[in-house]
Amino acid sequence: QVPLVESGGGLVQAGGSLRLSCAASARTFSGYAMGWFRQAPGKEREFVAGISWSGLSTSYADSMKGRFTISRDNAKNTIYLQMNSLKPEDTAVYYCAARTTSASASPFVRDYPYWGQGTQVTVSS
Repeated sequence: QVPLVESGGGLVQAGGSLRLSCAASARTFSGYAMGWFRQAPGKEREFVAGISWSGLSTSYADSMKGRFTISRDNAKNTIYLQMNSLKPEDTAVYYCAARTTSASASPFVRDYPYWGQGTQVTVSS
């Protein structure tokens, strides 16, 4: 029942950039860690990046390190995913998620009970 509203997806050429946003309600956002995941057709949902409530601790999947950056603006109840140097293999539906039981992020899908609707990212070659 935690509403997460995503935006910023679209079609971009290889090597380009996109910035995804995910807005949440203030009541459910406060004190919670957040994460970004993605899922391509026929594949399992995979961890992209996570961020603690304070924003001081971040984590990334190995394939995203150096290209993607997660951040949050607690005053706006919003998290972001800056994606640079995009590749065709980055094409997927990207989801934001809230870990409502902890202030620290986790790379596991099972630790996030609430999810956004997903936003499509398509990278052309």
